[in-house]
Amino acid sequence: MSRLLAQPRTAVTAQLNLKGRAALGKPALRCQGFTRPVRVRDVQRGTAVVKCVGTAASFASEASARLSADLSQTSPADRLKLLVSYGKKLAGLPEEEKTMANRVMGCTTQVWMTAKLDDNGNVEFAGDSDSDISRGMVALLTESLAGLKPEEIIEIPAEFLESFGLGGSVVTPSRANGMLNMFEAMKKSARLLTESGKGCSNLFPSLTITADSLTPQGAYAVAQAQYLEPDSAAVDRLVEVLTEKKIGIVAHFYMDPEVQGVLSAAAKRWPHIAISDSLVMADKAVNMAKAGCQSVAVLGVDFMTENVRAVMDGAGLADVGVYRMATDKIGCSLAEAAEGELYTNYLREAGANQGSNLHVIYINTSLRTKAAGNDLVPTITCTSSNVVNTVLQAAAQVPGVNIWYGPDTYMGGNLAELFQRVVQLGDEEIAKLHPEHNTQTIQSLLPRLRYFQDGTCIVHHLFGGEVCAAVRAGYSDAYQTAHFEVPGEMFQLAMEARERGMGTVGSTSNILDFIAARVQESLALDYKSNLRFVLGTESGMITSIVNKVQDMLRDAGDSNPGVSVEVVFPVSLDAISTEGTLGAAPGALGGLAVVPGPAAGEGCSTSGGCASCPYMKMNSLAALQTVCDLVSTPEGEAALKAFEPEKYSELDPAGRTVAERGVIPITHMRHFQQTGSL
Repeated sequence: MSRLLAQPRTAVTAQLNLKGRAALGKPALRCQGFTRPVRVRDVQRGTAVVKCVGTAASFASEASARLSADLSQTSPADRLKLLVSYGKKLAGLPEEEKTMANRVMGCTTQVWMTAKLDDNGNVEFAGDSDSDISRGMVALLTESLAGLKPEEIIEIPAEFLESFGLGGSVVTPSRANGMLNMFEAMKKSARLLTESGKGCSNLFPSLTITADSLTPQGAYAVAQAQYLEPDSAAVDRLVEVLTEKKIGIVAHFYMDPEVQGVLSAAAKRWPHIAISDSLVMADKAVNMAKAGCQSVAVLGVDFMTENVRAVMDGAGLADVGVYRMATDKIGCSLAEAAEGELYTNYLREAGANQGSNLHVIYINTSLRTKAAGNDLVPTITCTSSNVVNTVLQAAAQVPGVNIWYGPDTYMGGNLAELFQRVVQLGDEEIAKLHPEHNTQTIQSLLPRLRYFQDGTCIVHHLFGGEVCAAVRAGYSDAYQTAHFEVPGEMFQLAMEARERGMGTVGSTSNILDFIAARVQESLALDYKSNLRFVLGTESGMITSIVNKVQDMLRDAGDSNPGVSVEVVFPVSLDAISTEGTLGAAPGALGGLAVVPGPAAGEGCSTSGGCASCPYMKMNSLAALQTVCDLVSTPEGEAALKAFEPEKYSELDPAGRTVAERGVIPITHMRHFQQTGSL
């Protein structure tokens, strides 16, 4: 539960109430001439200065000051009764306004809110709920924010809710999160009522999923959805060759929708097909080989195929063929950044540093990079799902160790930001993350955590700047999902949502699990829900999301109360044009349309910004069929040589190949996964 609602406060300093901004890396707000809570206005850059209304005992209005005072003077039990009494006085909403569009997500009960401007340009909020407690919260918030301009509401930090004292002794953690989500929904409504916020609602393409239908909105979503029901002839042909030649397939979540659609259908008839994140691709391949597969096709970028080959060799399966999907290099901007001189210099600095040093290298790198890193400084591989635990265990197991993370700059920055947030949790919560850590140990770790400054994924680079601003303006009340590799702006947005129970940050598997958990929660309710998720990672994940969600909804059968899921694709804003520009269809996305990219509707901008990886798209269905057709044929043996991963057979003075040295950091990671110790 957020601590924002923990204690009633009627007179605290602006510095205290605004401490959350400093924790988020924002300038602290300083009120000139007042020591009481303030209404926030006119935030300036640098040392932020606000114009103050010093007589109010809250950030919002005199009404909230009065309500806060009333609540703070009562016991926790009476405070709950008072909250319920507020709800009984609420005018509520007419039935026709209790729509899905007005629903507030992230509440334990049904809550609806509306907002409009009055004749003076102030926001008029109205709301309702089917729960007495939630209805009281609606009344508290609508009255507290009454009579304010949209710009004023936007600047109010969530800390103002502290003054109501609705902590654990009054309401449950889920209720407290619900109130935070109501407040965020109100702030979003206020943003959309400003001049700059107009047009941000439903800006991005999306795909709505039900048990038996898919509804795309926007050209990009149409492009993603069109292959989710694959061509049956393509499926039949693939299953036939896989079965005949005993070929297994491991594919990354970021594959093209056409490929994933065919693979998902084929997997129902041939068990040796797996779509996953990079962490488990090699393990899946090993299991397929042990089950009798004589070859494994890897659909991913080159470092993934290299990793599969190395792990298979280590498992004594060198006789099982492993094949890429192209004769050309299937690159990765992040992996390539780690092969340059800048990264080598970074590792040399680590190797020359005094004391204990550990290089934590992201799995999205080549075996050559892993080998070179381990030659210079002890190295362990990590993934986006285990990087936090890897760093925490290293710091606990080797006191004073210096952590050198690379090559993903965004993930490194997000890791540092995450640990800065962890410090604020307190010893009890920190111990839940790792039993050997507390506030002091995390604080001591922060200056010893370094990360490379010049490595980014070209896909995840998209989710920063203007895209994130548009997400915050029009979708801040939705569920936020973000891969650990996204820029800090998107990471921060997802972390803020996570604190309200509305977000997740992690690997592709973490994102899929989060969506499934929210769907399962909604299926247990007795009313309809449309769950909106902002997909802060490569759009190729949509196939796995659709398959997972539809399986859950269909399995629920008649007990499904009417759950649907909307997945929002935050594509490059350069890919969105106004009506009449570049042939945009009138009415699409409310007068907006997505500019078709180089692959007829891929949703890329003219400057190259996409929500999909061009390297991953080299793994086409035609390429897969070609490789499979070549396997176990007289002419295929020679032709398949070009599809094999790089062998890295150069020897070091000790007679070890680059591949043998490069797999050492992977072995360390696998040991950590199995034992919990480095």
